[in-house]
Amino acid sequence: MVANETKSRWLSWGRRGTAGAAIPMALAFDGVTQRFGDVTALRDVSLSVEPGEIVALLGQSGCGKTTLLRLAAGVERPSAGRVLLEGRDVSSPDSFVEPERRGVGLVFQDYALFPHLTVLENVRFGLARGGEGGAADATARRAIARVGLADLADSYPHMLSGGEQQRVALARAVAPRPGVLLMDEPFSNLDRRLRDVVRDETAALLHETGATSIIVTHDPEDAMRIADRIVLMRAGAIVQIGTGEDLYRRPGSLFAARFFCDFTEVAGRVVRGAVDTPFGRFPARGLSEGSEAVACIRPQAVRIVPKGFCLPGRVVTRRFLGEVDHLLIAVDGFDRLLSVRASLAGAISEGDDVGLDIPTDEVLVFPAGDT
Repeated sequence: MVANETKSRWLSWGRRGTAGAAIPMALAFDGVTQRFGDVTALRDVSLSVEPGEIVALLGQSGCGKTTLLRLAAGVERPSAGRVLLEGRDVSSPDSFVEPERRGVGLVFQDYALFPHLTVLENVRFGLARGGEGGAADATARRAIARVGLADLADSYPHMLSGGEQQRVALARAVAPRPGVLLMDEPFSNLDRRLRDVVRDETAALLHETGATSIIVTHDPEDAMRIADRIVLMRAGAIVQIGTGEDLYRRPGSLFAARFFCDFTEVAGRVVRGAVDTPFGRFPARGLSEGSEAVACIRPQAVRIVPKGFCLPGRVVTRRFLGEVDHLLIAVDGFDRLLSVRASLAGAISEGDDVGLDIPTDEVLVFPAGDT
């Protein structure tokens, strides 16, 4: 297959608005703890997801995201606490509901397609209990068409690209119209161009079905582009919950801030309510007088102005990145280089002296030990 045909195939999805609607369910975790031997994967986690809401579980590998997902699916049983569907406990020993009876769809990170079954047979597999023969076949074909793979219904998984396999797994999960849809790192195996298309089309499909959805990811851009709310996790606990804008603009800790942006971090000490740095004084609200602090300067927050204005600096490195230029700038009194992203249209070269304007409201300040 030639390159243009391959590109056309993965860009082509079915017509939006044709996915079957689900009846969304409320999902909640109440004081959930999960232990594996001496390892505690989750620590007293409580979280409520509203019907039809799309929530992203965001965090580094090993933080407990996938464990929480598996508890919701019924693949694991919690060591303590409860998983609730529509307010009903489905996880306790005396009320445990098996995975196949929860009305929950699950898309695994590796897609978990049956290699000996065709695309149609893989998607129809989850419908065996909900209908036989023609009805199940028609439902499966509608789901396959919605993800743009109708012409591959008789193909086997090994004949498909990674993006196509992901779409088959998605079709299989949504075909039974689950009230809750769980997706574990659904985009991690895709290259950047393909990832953007699949992510945006997946978001559209989730909104069409209306299913309550939880997506596990380690990529903050994925989380911000697809989720109504983001749950940031660390070491088995929830660090912060909010919209993408909340977590980006108002991170509750230095750890949360670092997750969403690569800052230039500058150490300083709080004096009269502000932290003194080589780049100026920045408000340190809530920090005690004399305490050590870290000022975080976003690369895109720094404005380049003509030399002689604002803070003086010298461009050490300039790299053109398409929409923006990435600059590393030397500033007196700072032993590292300031990272700046700006649209300069080639107006500045390495070695040029410039001025730097850093708005105080764009700088985040945290206690030095708040990592």
